[in-house]
Amino acid sequence: MRLVTLALIAASVSFAAAPDFTGTWKLNPAKSDFGPFPAPSSMTQKVSHAEPKLAVEVKMAGDQGEFEFKQSYTTDGKECVNQGFGGSESKSVLKWDSDTLVIDTKGAFGDNAYTMKDKWSLSEGGKVLTILRHFSGGMGDTDQRIVFDKQ
Repeated sequence: MRLVTLALIAASVSFAAAPDFTGTWKLNPAKSDFGPFPAPSSMTQKVSHAEPKLAVEVKMAGDQGEFEFKQSYTTDGKECVNQGFGGSESKSVLKWDSDTLVIDTKGAFGDNAYTMKDKWSLSEGGKVLTILRHFSGGMGDTDQRIVFDKQ
């Protein structure tokens, strides 16, 4: 009986709760770096996260106009299909790497295929969301750092 109890305690310690990204997040342009891409003039993400479901509503504005889109994911490693910019389809697989959420996405802008790897993490007591993004496409590779403050 003691061995079973120890096994249960060990299992509960090794399966700590995943971070909760739920909230309204506003872009912090001073802490963000979009690489060669133009930074949006504003960007807000409303995230609803109830493990394993993750829903993201994005609103952003910039030189190319205003955009709004919604994406739904699961963090269980199954492929998730969403509509992105201009109605293009993207396919993503999400998984946890410790307390970082890794999102691998494949899609296309017209005839231009791309891959994107996002790494989501929380800091400052859950008040800052940082997305480290590696983007590969027809124009080459680039890295971005997108920082949001919780509202």
